[in-house]
Amino acid sequence: MNRDITSPQQPTVSRTFTVLLSPTRRGARLARLLTVAHLDLWGLPSESAAHIVAELATNAAVHGRVQGRDFRLGLTVHREKLLRIELTDTRGDALPVVSAPDPHAESGRGLLIVEAFADRWGIVPGPVPRKTVWAELDLVP
Repeated sequence: MNRDITSPQQPTVSRTFTVLLSPTRRGARLARLLTVAHLDLWGLPSESAAHIVAELATNAAVHGRVQGRDFRLGLTVHREKLLRIELTDTRGDALPVVSAPDPHAESGRGLLIVEAFADRWGIVPGPVPRKTVWAELDLVP
């Protein structure tokens, strides 16, 4: 009897972290701090992710805020090659739009910053009443 003996495939190892945070400036700051702490714990670079999370969490706290409803931060590492950042809030009716801010404005550059640091980013509407803004960083050059 001939048997094909092969070594079993290694399962895809993904690391995940998810947390609900209050839609406040304090919650946005905590999102950034938790991102840096987890990525450092996992031995991954955190600078670009920290900038992305800071902007997306601030947007969730300012534009996606609904009284009494938290926003969710999710971090997922796929095969040590890709970091996916997700921020979900409960304002699915308020989709973010990239626009050129007034040169003298003190705000309005968040998505431009996300676009500059992320390799890819986008928006997933729903389920109602939510939306998720995500960004991905390639961990392998």
